[in-house]
Amino acid sequence: MRVKILLLCVAGLLAVSSAVADTAQVTFTGVNGATAFGYFVGPYYGTLNGEPETLYCVDFANEVYAGQTWWANLTPLSSEDLSKTRFGGLPEARRLYLEAAWLTTQYVPNPDAYADIQATIWQLFVPTAPAPSSSTWLDLAAANYATIDPGKFVVVTNLGPVFQTGQVQEFLIDPPVPVPEPSSIVLLGTLILTGLVFARRPRGRRS
Repeated sequence: MRVKILLLCVAGLLAVSSAVADTAQVTFTGVNGATAFGYFVGPYYGTLNGEPETLYCVDFANEVYAGQTWWANLTPLSSEDLSKTRFGGLPEARRLYLEAAWLTTQYVPNPDAYADIQATIWQLFVPTAPAPSSSTWLDLAAANYATIDPGKFVVVTNLGPVFQTGQVQEFLIDPPVPVPEPSSIVLLGTLILTGLVFARRPRGRRS
């Protein structure tokens, strides 16, 4: 009976782990203060499950406001499935997200280029977004996107159904601790609970 109960616990943990591993509660906490084109430009700031996180906006067609909290899907750029992202259905979507990810790495070394970097990211996905002063950053992104590690970047998209407008902006993050893939958490939970099952097995009595 104990074994059956523990096996039910395993099944429950696997279901919960799978659900939790690729979703998170996100709160938008503020901006860096730089403005251009009549908008605040990135990088922005927020929390992911209560932990501070830098947010890089890829989505000009939607909005977010300070203090807003929402539930989001987390899609690692290393994933083969971009269906839960806002722009995953675009031709060459993976390349576009990788170019945007490379551009996010250029904010820190180029503080005077926030406006052009942000506009270039926006235009990758929404061509009607404000235009940068030149194609310099677009050309650099096209030449360098393959140099980044896709596993370091995660797309943060409001829970579905996902529409092109009328929802929360989509962001990229580069979390200091990589967001685990659902399969990794499931495997860990399986190993731990399988160990518990064997540890709780009745032992034979000594004669």
